[in-house]
Amino acid sequence: MPSTENQRTRSLLIQWYHRHHRRLPWRETDDPYRIWISEVMLQQTQIQTALPYYQKFLREFPDVKALASSNLQKVLKVWEGLGYYARARNMHRAAKTILEQHDEKFPDTWETFRKLPGVGEYIAAAVLSIAFNQPYAVVDGNVKRVLARFHEISGPVNKYSSYKTFKQAAEALLDRRYPGIFNQALMELGARICKPKNPDCMSCPVHFGCRANQTGRVDQFPKRIKTPETPLHHIAVGVVYKNNHMLITRRKPEGLLGGLWEFPGGKVRKDERPEQACAREIKEEVNLSVTVTGHIAQVKHAYTHFKILMEVFSCRYLSGDVKLKGPVDFRWITIREVDQYPFPKANLKFIPALKTSCSGLSQK
Repeated sequence: MPSTENQRTRSLLIQWYHRHHRRLPWRETDDPYRIWISEVMLQQTQIQTALPYYQKFLREFPDVKALASSNLQKVLKVWEGLGYYARARNMHRAAKTILEQHDEKFPDTWETFRKLPGVGEYIAAAVLSIAFNQPYAVVDGNVKRVLARFHEISGPVNKYSSYKTFKQAAEALLDRRYPGIFNQALMELGARICKPKNPDCMSCPVHFGCRANQTGRVDQFPKRIKTPETPLHHIAVGVVYKNNHMLITRRKPEGLLGGLWEFPGGKVRKDERPEQACAREIKEEVNLSVTVTGHIAQVKHAYTHFKILMEVFSCRYLSGDVKLKGPVDFRWITIREVDQYPFPKANLKFIPALKTSCSGLSQK
């Protein structure tokens, strides 16, 4: 696209943004710490879901020193329910690095910022452009969709090899005088106007330059490759009771749901009843013999690459001492203490039913 048209596109996008953007707390500050927190949360989460977490997180950890000085369990508890917990673990590690290696000063160069745990190209470009007005173009799902339609880019947005094409298009269009505002304008356009379905092309400030709009092919972009059907795993989980206490275990710090607490259990084998799987998994995972005494709840939950159907049982302790195979820690807790620990969302879904089932138990 000729540079004069590019400049017109930039100007109109920024004007539109100033008039129509949503008022959000991270847009009312130039504090790189707060902008960083928001961008990490918004990487995998819708704005309306992230907003209360953002506010709660900053009440608990108002600056990088407060975050670095806290223990990981508290950070995970504040993050609880937001999902993709590696984000919280990486932010905690990054805050410690900023405190220890940068004297609390937030890194303001690409090289230093990218070295922090969890900081990829998108986070680096977003924070450095918005907080420091540095000329780095962001490429997220909204931006890809806008660019795919604007330039009729045929590369699938969900294919890794297409990233370079979208990155080059974003860099070419970037307003280098006001990169932070421009990046936010492009993302806001994708979120509010250039939506995945039923885009409001008549309200788009740059529809004049959109090739897909000109050719009547907006609904054909962006392109996507079909992904395999999401597998479903059948899980059996047991709440083991011993002297009015329940057993919980903590996952290893790394990997999926790392550092969170959960009730022991695992996959149901082929031709195995869930009750049998529950008792077997508890024996294998924590070395306890139990008898299943009742069914508490059934939980459905979806992760990025798989889904689970979880059957939750109450179990009575029979014998054995806890010996961990997989988990890294354990606790015997009362139902009143359950809210003190960070749990995966799948566990949070049945804890209300668990509290109801425990209402008749002594809660010393």
